[in-house]
Amino acid sequence: MIIETPSRLHISLLDLNGSLGRIDGGVGLTLNKPSLVLEMKEKGTGVQVEFNNPKNLSKDSIGDYEDKISTSAIKMMEHLGIDKGLNFIVHENFPSHSGLGSGTQLSLAVGKLISDSVEHEIDAPDIASIVGRGGTSGIGVASFDNGGFIIDGGHHLDEKPEFVPSSVSKASPAPILARYDFPAEWKVILVIPDVKKNVSGTNEVNIFQEYCPIALGEVQQLSHLILMKMMPAVLERDLDAFGESVNSIQKMGFKKIENQLQKPVIGEIMNFLREAGAPGVGMSSFGPTIYAITDSSKDIVSAAHDALQGVGGHIIETSAQNSGAVIR
Repeated sequence: MIIETPSRLHISLLDLNGSLGRIDGGVGLTLNKPSLVLEMKEKGTGVQVEFNNPKNLSKDSIGDYEDKISTSAIKMMEHLGIDKGLNFIVHENFPSHSGLGSGTQLSLAVGKLISDSVEHEIDAPDIASIVGRGGTSGIGVASFDNGGFIIDGGHHLDEKPEFVPSSVSKASPAPILARYDFPAEWKVILVIPDVKKNVSGTNEVNIFQEYCPIALGEVQQLSHLILMKMMPAVLERDLDAFGESVNSIQKMGFKKIENQLQKPVIGEIMNFLREAGAPGVGMSSFGPTIYAITDSSKDIVSAAHDALQGVGGHIIETSAQNSGAVIR
């Protein structure tokens, strides 16, 4: 069995104030590239992991993929009462810890392959709960499930009483408030500079605890922008309004904190892409992936190449995917 999953942009968390009894919430977009292609075969004993193109992966990425695949497989097999050897082959991958949601897609892909192999269909949110994903944002789970432009409703404080990232949260995936097809004609240019991610692990936990709760006024301003500008822009295919929303979000709420904690080169590249004419430029999650939304990619891609001079990195031309993962 082989599964292909999308990647995703995490545009912003919504409410890290919690005064209404809920926290988190998120806005995100599913992408058709880069994608994960994972094959599973019954073989031997235990869980084995192979890579079709190991030369394209760093040692850290290989270790991260091996750990997530093994951990998710063991959790799913224990849940289903399965005791057999499984071999996973990674045919295509995208960078881990880059802000594109590889951890969630990888864990869900493993869970889906195992559950379908024993004809025990489990929906994506339940798989996420079993393998331990989606504890802060529901965007990755919804991208795997149905794709598109997504708004999730966060978690009730009874279930998740603390401000913490998904890596240490045991909350169930957040409910989806809205899901729309994203305009296929809009291009998404990803710029992934060769800089070490500034925020991860224990450091990420400390950041949530240090900067939250976010001021209520900022949360209200962000929520107003999402509801009355960004969402209508998607439905009305208004690229300028959507781009303005993305640009404004970078200076609001927790996204403002995420941007402030980056190396200066991240902000410099974002400004460079805006000056080149991209209607909207943002950073996905804690980065380092930067995205530009445009209807004409040539000038933006050229500017991205210029912006990476002396830094290194790679550029991916992609677009939205309005469907979820596929087993083929």
